[in-house]
Amino acid sequence: MTVLVTGAAGFIGFHVAAALLDAGRPVVGIDNLDPYYDVALKEARLALLLARPGFTFVRGDLAEPATMEGVVADHPGITGIVHLAAQAGVRYSLENPRAYVRANVSGHLEMLEAARRLPALTRMVYASTSSVYGDNAKRPYAVTDPVERPVSLYAATKRADELMSRVYAHLYGIPLVGLRFFTVYGPWGRPDMAYFLFARAILEGRPIRLFGNGELLRDFTYIDDIVAGVLAALDRPLDWGDEPPHRLFNLGNNRPEPVTRLVALLEAALGRKAIVEPTGMQPGDVAATAADIAESTRDLGFAPRTPLEVGIPAFVEWLRGRNTA
Repeated sequence: MTVLVTGAAGFIGFHVAAALLDAGRPVVGIDNLDPYYDVALKEARLALLLARPGFTFVRGDLAEPATMEGVVADHPGITGIVHLAAQAGVRYSLENPRAYVRANVSGHLEMLEAARRLPALTRMVYASTSSVYGDNAKRPYAVTDPVERPVSLYAATKRADELMSRVYAHLYGIPLVGLRFFTVYGPWGRPDMAYFLFARAILEGRPIRLFGNGELLRDFTYIDDIVAGVLAALDRPLDWGDEPPHRLFNLGNNRPEPVTRLVALLEAALGRKAIVEPTGMQPGDVAATAADIAESTRDLGFAPRTPLEVGIPAFVEWLRGRNTA
């Protein structure tokens, strides 16, 4: 019944671990508290988890083989893995490509090796990304669409994770589920994400840069909906067909929105106007993301319920509380 959650001090990992604890399931969380963004935010998330019964924390680097060897030795009764630890962010992959190969490729390999050494394991769920679709002109993106033309190293490492997982499912029969997340947002979110950066800039009276001249479309997906999809991917019986036990699913809101609408909702929730500076596209970015969630709905019961006009005020309420704490 014990679930291992990697990246437990991260945005999605924190919420998944909390939901598992809410359900009475013991959680072993692992994180290296990487300083890619504000470590104080990660420590604040972690403090909330550490205060709860049933949570055990391991600080370590997944790319180091000894880290997961120790976890397997100390917790042989782990029955499920939710692997969310990664080096995130498209643009930072242009600055520090080695960090992505180490965390996302080497780290994922160590998780697969750990999975095949855990005797009680029934399934491993891992994070992929909508970025694997590249700038595909066919929308919405379906899991059956070609994904061989990524436009960022981040996307390439995540596609490598999917291929490695299929191999391990084939060789060792490990049930593996990859989830392609679409622009996840909400309370306790990542401060490098656009909605978080915009909110801070509006509050501080600084200009915001709208890449793609504000014409980008994103399938913004609220964190509670993502958590529901992750838990379903971990627990729901799945039909593996005649293939190795490896499935891929999109987790998106199925409702692409222009980034200008995001800004307008932030302005309304914050009660302040944004100073907007339209600019061109960033390298590695795509014009639009849109999730086809037909398979996720059919097989996982995935049904996102939180529109942007509800999710953004919830995020702003949390942010105001953080700023006044």
